[in-house]
Amino acid sequence: MKKIFVFALMAVAALTVHAQNIQLHYDFGRNLYSDQESGRQKVTVTLEQFKADKWGSWYYFVDVDMSRKFTESAYTEISREFNLGKQSPFAAHIEYDGGLNKSGSFQQAGLAGLAYNGHTADFSKTWSVQLLYKRYFKSYDYTSAYHSMQLTGVWGLNFAQNKCTFSGFIDFWRGEKADGHGQLVILSEPQLWYNFTDHFSIGTEIEFSNNFIYNTYDDQSFFINPTLALKWNF
Repeated sequence: MKKIFVFALMAVAALTVHAQNIQLHYDFGRNLYSDQESGRQKVTVTLEQFKADKWGSWYYFVDVDMSRKFTESAYTEISREFNLGKQSPFAAHIEYDGGLNKSGSFQQAGLAGLAYNGHTADFSKTWSVQLLYKRYFKSYDYTSAYHSMQLTGVWGLNFAQNKCTFSGFIDFWRGEKADGHGQLVILSEPQLWYNFTDHFSIGTEIEFSNNFIYNTYDDQSFFINPTLALKWNF
C-alpha cells in the first residue's frame, strides 16, 4: 500500500496543511497463487500521513500484515522533502525504508535524491517523479550491503466530481540475487476508490510486481495481487 496517497493527500494538505488516513485491505493473492504465495497475508492495515510545512513536507506510512493468530510484520517508509525554491517543482528527497517481521527484520535501506512534483490548479491531478540513490544495509546474516538506484513515479486523479479517485505509484530499482548478481525489480500498486463521503471510501488495490515476491516454489517472478479495501480519512 506504500506511498500511493502522497499526492492525493497533497490536495487535502493544500487546505489543511496535513492529512491522515487508515486503510483496511483484504488480499486475494494467496487465493490466486496457493503454491507460490502460500504464506502471504490476507489482511493489511495501513496508517498513512502527509504533512506540509514552510520547508517542504513529511510523509510516512506503516503497513501491518496480520494473520488469524499473529501480527506477521510491520513495514514503514518515512520520507522528507525540502523545496528547492518557493515556486520550483524540484525538491530534495531523503527516505528510510525498513521494518520487522516474525523471522527478524526487513532489509533496511536509505534513499536520497531529487523529486519533480506537479499538480493542476485545483489539485485534481497530481504527479511526481523521483530519481534516488538507494543504499541497502546488512540487516541480518543472510543479507549484504549494496548500492542501488530507484526511479519512482506517483500519480493521483480525482474525477466524477471528486466521487472517484485513481492513484498509484510505480517503482523500478536494482535488487540483488542471492548469488550477488543484480536484477531489475518492479513494483506498482494502482488504486481505485469510490468516495462515499469526505471521510469514507471503498475501493481496490492491484499490486503488480516482478522480482519482488520471494518465491521458492518455482521460477515465477511476475505476480498480480488484488485487494478489496476500506479507507477512512481523518
